[in-house]
Amino acid sequence: MRTIRVYNPEIISSEQSFVLNEGPSHHLLRVLRLPVGSAIEVFDPAAKCYQVVIEAVQAKRAVVRVETVLDTLPPSPLHTHLGLVMSKGDRFDYAVQKATELGVNEITPLDSERCEMRLKGSRSDKKQQQWQQIAISACEQCGRSDVPIIHPPISLNDWLNIEADCKLVLHPRDAQPLTSMPTPKRVALLVGPEGGLTDTEVDSALTLGFVGTLFGPRILRTETAPVVALSLLQARWGDI
Repeated sequence: MRTIRVYNPEIISSEQSFVLNEGPSHHLLRVLRLPVGSAIEVFDPAAKCYQVVIEAVQAKRAVVRVETVLDTLPPSPLHTHLGLVMSKGDRFDYAVQKATELGVNEITPLDSERCEMRLKGSRSDKKQQQWQQIAISACEQCGRSDVPIIHPPISLNDWLNIEADCKLVLHPRDAQPLTSMPTPKRVALLVGPEGGLTDTEVDSALTLGFVGTLFGPRILRTETAPVVALSLLQARWGDI
C-alpha cells in the first residue's frame, strides 16, 4: 500500500495535535475517504516529516495527532536554480512537476523576447501560487520534504545577474561538456522558450558568466530540456 503524504504550510510541533488545512483535509476525507484512525505522513516548511493519525473530524477538517518523527530524504548536494522562460498550456506545469521530482531547489519563471505568456498583477500572483502548489503536490508524490521555491516571474535580463558557482545556458554556441567543468555546489540553469533565445539574449547571458552547453544532439522542447538537463546534472554532481 502506498504511503499517503500531505504538506502542512505551518511548522508542526512534534508534541501536539493540530488541524490540517482545508486542501489536505478535503483530499484525505472527501477524495480518499480515510476514516478516523488512519495513519498518514505530513511534512512542513522546515522539511520535517511526521507520521500522524487522524483522530477526529472538525468542521470538515482533519484533526491529526503526531505519533512519530520520520527520517526524511536528504536534499541533493547540488543546489539547482532553474530559470525557465514561460510557455502556454500545461508545458510549464509539466516542467515544474518534473523538475521538483528531480531535486530542483528554486525555479524562476522568466519573460523573454519570444516568451509566449505575459503575466501582470493578480494574474502573475495566481500563476505563481498555482506553480507552487504543483511543486508541493510533486513533493507529496516523490517523497521529498524540502519544497522548492517558485519565485515570482521576472524578466530574463534581471535573472541573468544570479549568483552561482556554475551558470549554464542551453545553446549550441561554444557549447562545453559538463566533463570539462569543475564540481560546483550551486548551478543556475537557463532554458529558453519554444522559439529559442535570441542572439542578443544569449550574448547577454555569456557576458554575465553563463556557459553554453548541450545535452545531446537533438533539439529539445522547452518542457523536456529541464528534465534532461537536471537528470544529467544530478547524475554528475548530485544524488542520481
